[in-house]
Amino acid sequence: MERIIATYLIETPFDPQAAAAVLAGEQSSGTFVAVPGETAELKERFAARVESVENLETVTTPAIPGATSPNGQYHRALVKVSWSIENFGYNLPVLVSTLQGNLYEIKQFTGLKLLDIQFPESYGTHFKGPEFGIEGCRKLTAVLDRPLIGTIIKPSIGLSPEQTASMVQTLANAGIDFVKDDELLSASANSSFEARLAAVMHVINEHADKTGKKIMYAFNLSGELDEMQSRYDAILKAGGTAAMISLNSVGLAATQKIISKGGLAIHGHRNGWGMLNRHPLLGIDFKAYQKIWRLIGVDQLHVNGIDNKFWESDDSVVQSIEACLAPLFDQALPMPVVSSGQWGGQAMETYRRTKTTDLLYMAGGGIMAHPMGPAAGVRAIQQAWQAAVDGWTIEQAANFFPEFGAAVTKFGNKK
Repeated sequence: MERIIATYLIETPFDPQAAAAVLAGEQSSGTFVAVPGETAELKERFAARVESVENLETVTTPAIPGATSPNGQYHRALVKVSWSIENFGYNLPVLVSTLQGNLYEIKQFTGLKLLDIQFPESYGTHFKGPEFGIEGCRKLTAVLDRPLIGTIIKPSIGLSPEQTASMVQTLANAGIDFVKDDELLSASANSSFEARLAAVMHVINEHADKTGKKIMYAFNLSGELDEMQSRYDAILKAGGTAAMISLNSVGLAATQKIISKGGLAIHGHRNGWGMLNRHPLLGIDFKAYQKIWRLIGVDQLHVNGIDNKFWESDDSVVQSIEACLAPLFDQALPMPVVSSGQWGGQAMETYRRTKTTDLLYMAGGGIMAHPMGPAAGVRAIQQAWQAAVDGWTIEQAANFFPEFGAAVTKFGNKK
């Protein structure tokens, strides 16, 4: 029978092998005491197995509260545990409950983080993955040889549908590829979803009729399931090509249901990510996280950005981009969404570290607050990426391109 293998980084005041056995028992057929019915045959079929334990360093300060060490030592280890897919089949919510669930409550651990998941071949057959992915998003936007350049409507909330549509018109004329609602806005007192959809799609469709280029606008349809399905249908009817879902807020089952409707590229926003990942010994690593969302078909996934405005390191961002671009079965690859305090100045280092243009490069303030206006903001980022691929320095590009030069003057000293 096929098995799923999960890799964890653990910290424990006890023997790591014993702690790993507790993990396997708690998350399968066992509990804190033997119970009637837990036969050898049952355990052979359904019990989790500890596949390996690799001891790492020992520290004297626990990462998070848990059992107190009798000798003041806390041992860290890489642990691999496997489960038969008979335990949960292809039910991803139960799978996540199995791989994470109560583990973070177990006092044997003073640190526990899910690092990776290995899925069996049948998962690649059962789950189709992204409908569009990188290749499909490039076709929808007619951008084939550079990153998609995108922005977020700012101010995040408070603009009327007409003001939003006017901003989209400006951005369309500037050559933007992608625009999205902020995660804070789905429907507000002065911007109902329906009115904003109608106003924005009027601009996008009219621009497409004139130029042949259709902007991808990701409308934030996050909400209750019935409402989300209705909004999804409305986007399709209006001629839209994308929708945004706040993955951690909406949840796995609701996102999976929406994606199953088909027809729209799904922009997966991971707001709340720091709650899941920020502590180095608690939560889930992006390498594991992104595999789950890819299985159900998310087409675009946020990965933060180089020299970003948040806590995440450049190394972590690069690893997240690489994770999205690593094959998962024969499924389409999701497009990494680079964001968070981005402007053209980070393009050079992003390209140097990743050697890819298969990105959606998002700049909110970096476009909207450009000193020459949003249209110049779009051009500045296009110029920056052209220079990055050509091997130019920031200084060379700033001296050659007026719009990028103005961006360097304004944003160059900001973090």
